[in-house]
Amino acid sequence: MKKLTVIICCYNERATIDGVIQATVAVDLGPDWEREIIVVDNNSSDGTREILREFNEAQIKKIFNERNIGKGGSIRKGIEQMTGDYMIIQDADDEYNPEDHIRFCRYVDKHEPAALFGSRVLGGNVKYEYVHAYFGVRFLTAVTNLLFGGNLTDVATATKMVKGELVKALNLTCSGFDLDFELPDKILLSGNEIHEIGIDYDPRTYDEGKKIKAVDGLIALKIMLRDRLGLSAVWKEDGEPVLAIPDGPEGSAQ
Repeated sequence: MKKLTVIICCYNERATIDGVIQATVAVDLGPDWEREIIVVDNNSSDGTREILREFNEAQIKKIFNERNIGKGGSIRKGIEQMTGDYMIIQDADDEYNPEDHIRFCRYVDKHEPAALFGSRVLGGNVKYEYVHAYFGVRFLTAVTNLLFGGNLTDVATATKMVKGELVKALNLTCSGFDLDFELPDKILLSGNEIHEIGIDYDPRTYDEGKKIKAVDGLIALKIMLRDRLGLSAVWKEDGEPVLAIPDGPEGSAQ
């Protein structure tokens, strides 16, 4: 029996948070998996907290930040509290479909990768609202592959699944959207491989609440250079390195 920890971070997502949590709870991972859901509210002020307090399911743990510590800071807080064999990041909006968690678990059952990312471009069904976002992600993905020896197609994807013992041992320091780049940097620097599978993606607009901006791409580049130059340790000081976990014969699937 394996356990999946789903980490959902939210900030002012009143319109979607209820549906995302309900959809996550409804996903049947199969008889070989159990699940915990950690919802981290980043000091929302639009009524999101009041919605979260209505959930009483035993599998849901709620963390209410007293101040906004950023998406990355909230994910790191969720990692500290997780008890699963794997963790997966689920955004609190409607861009990513929780039903994809089933496919992630089936892939893990077969290959047991150290890390498995959901790619928004594998399978040919590419949907982006903004041209600059599409080409920005392509550029950042190419830089990641060049600097860290990866073979990724979508480094900026929100849906990232990582083995629990590995993600807990990594020295993750970023507090914003830059954690989306620090995490793959340090997984690859640790000697572990990142697999990918295609996922559903329904992008939203800035008017609909999209928060990431072009400046976040510049911050991501700064984090990549920092990590490549060894200015931030890969492993926590009080943790033991998790050696490369054997991977299956293929690094990606559709």
